Amino acid sequence: MTKETMKIFKVERWVKSLLLCSLIPLMMYGQPKREFRGAWIQCVNGQFKGMGTEKMQQTLSYQLDELQKDGCNVIIFQVRPECDALYESNLEPWSYYLTGEQGRAPIPYWDPLAWMVEQCHQRGMELHAWINPYRAKTKTPHTNASNHVVVQHPERCFEYDGLTLLNPAYRENRDYICDVVRDIVQRYDVDGLHIDDYFYPYPVPGVPIPDAAQHAADPRGISDRGDWRRDNVNLFIQELSQTIHTTKPWVKFGVSPFGIYRNRKSDPDGSRTNGLQNYDDLYADVLLWDANGWMDYCVPQLYWEIGNKAADYDELIHWWSSHLKRTPLVIGEDVERTVKHADPHHAKRNQQPAKMALHAQLPNIQGTVLWYAKAAVDNIGNYGTSLRTNYWRYPALLPVMPATDGKVPGKPRKLKRIDVDGQRVLFWTAPKSRDWRNEAVRYVVYHFEHSEPVDLSNPAKIVAITSDTHYELPSTLTGRHVYIVTALDRTQEEGKSAKVKIKIKN
Repeated sequence: MTKETMKIFKVERWVKSLLLCSLIPLMMYGQPKREFRGAWIQCVNGQFKGMGTEKMQQTLSYQLDELQKDGCNVIIFQVRPECDALYESNLEPWSYYLTGEQGRAPIPYWDPLAWMVEQCHQRGMELHAWINPYRAKTKTPHTNASNHVVVQHPERCFEYDGLTLLNPAYRENRDYICDVVRDIVQRYDVDGLHIDDYFYPYPVPGVPIPDAAQHAADPRGISDRGDWRRDNVNLFIQELSQTIHTTKPWVKFGVSPFGIYRNRKSDPDGSRTNGLQNYDDLYADVLLWDANGWMDYCVPQLYWEIGNKAADYDELIHWWSSHLKRTPLVIGEDVERTVKHADPHHAKRNQQPAKMALHAQLPNIQGTVLWYAKAAVDNIGNYGTSLRTNYWRYPALLPVMPATDGKVPGKPRKLKRIDVDGQRVLFWTAPKSRDWRNEAVRYVVYHFEHSEPVDLSNPAKIVAITSDTHYELPSTLTGRHVYIVTALDRTQEEGKSAKVKIKIKN
């Protein structure tokens, strides 16, 4: 063997070893039974504006069907892009991003949020209502409705870089946003309430935030303007969390902050990055919210690629995994950037396998949210195909969130097979419950061959997660089988199992 051949051999062996190491966690643990698998469906990009009721419902139905095939179990649906509503509201006008005219109701009339809740629950998915708390008007020019907050209370807003925002300094604005959220949570059967990374505006060099007068009038004993702004946001996050959980304790509060908390040059405990910072630039002290238990899940937006010089994905995913102590950590993934960039060690493939391997290696990570849903639906770079055939091949229950009640639903009752017009169907009835703490809201159906051991920890045996109390058996099913049905409550805790044996002659 020549020296050149030996060199090539050693490089190939090193690459294979590296690949094997990245796959070991997947081989050991397989796909987890519980995993947060979300996707953001946004409206502020104008994809639904003026589309009309029938066409928008068709578009959303198609997206939900494809995302369900991909393995998604959470849809994060934008319902309040600029202090207006994609739902019926007495507090804010109908959204410009729905009908093309703020304040005009859709024709034929429908309520997109109510419809999405129903459609997601039919597919065994959770629906999290996504609001932008402070943004009152985007840079897109249009006329505000007469009942919009910018028209009603211009003194509580400020303009910055073409945007109009509710000033976080005013208690009236915190109360107003909490009133809007309370209204959503009270009237809709949402599973979560979600906000993203828009707190104070993204800074523009040389353009100051116009809040000096408010700081001078009400400093609350805080002399540093940055600390004062952070306190404004902290007060809001605490109050919003309390509003949600006092209204409906089971509704999850999720926050999706910008992907960098602090750079190491600003804080020795920061990440080895060089970019915009939550703490210093957006005045979002995410680690404080984590320490105080104000969030039910956190989705930092790690939209960069592995190897990015300013914000390396590998560096950031490890940083968040080691620094978020109390809140379940879910990673926000940019589908387009992931498939655009090559794996640093495998130039012929994109970065999806390498990123998924990192997820598997870091036990604190409890899932993924895709930015954005349509990119996965359109199967850019075969991202969606890889999810449904590999990474999210089997259904997954959602993680049990920290603030659970500790009570589980009872065993599904009267589980039996009934033949209906030639179709074999499993039927059951809901277990008895005293209140929401052990009320069954969804069911998990497992399938086992007659001779194999029953192992409910194996997600490959889950054939359905459904809100129905029935399940149609495959028409091709023959022989002897065992089906297990369990109930899930509102906090995703799983109860005792009911079992039925099936025998179908050829």
